[in-house]
Amino acid sequence: MSNLKKIIGGFAASLVFAGASSAASFQDSMDKCIAKNANPRDAAVVMLECSAEGGKLTDCKVVENSQPSKGFDKAALCVADALPMGSKSGTVKVPMRFPGGG
Repeated sequence: MSNLKKIIGGFAASLVFAGASSAASFQDSMDKCIAKNANPRDAAVVMLECSAEGGKLTDCKVVENSQPSKGFDKAALCVADALPMGSKSGTVKVPMRFPGGG
């Protein structure tokens, strides 16, 4: 499970600015999303396209998924609900890497 902490490389800076409390809460959400939807031992890369506004992501859709029908699409959508976005707004692409091996 320690590898799961490396899932979202492209948005790591968001967690730094969000503070330790928010980062811990995000990590809890991420762990729950993966456990509920995908096998944490498997690896995958998912690309989402979302609307960002008010510090949140909405209307996310999966545009790429390296492991279709393994649940990583659902895990990525679940993680996106908890991902802090800061002041970004508009359409954003959100890469998510699930390293597996847990």
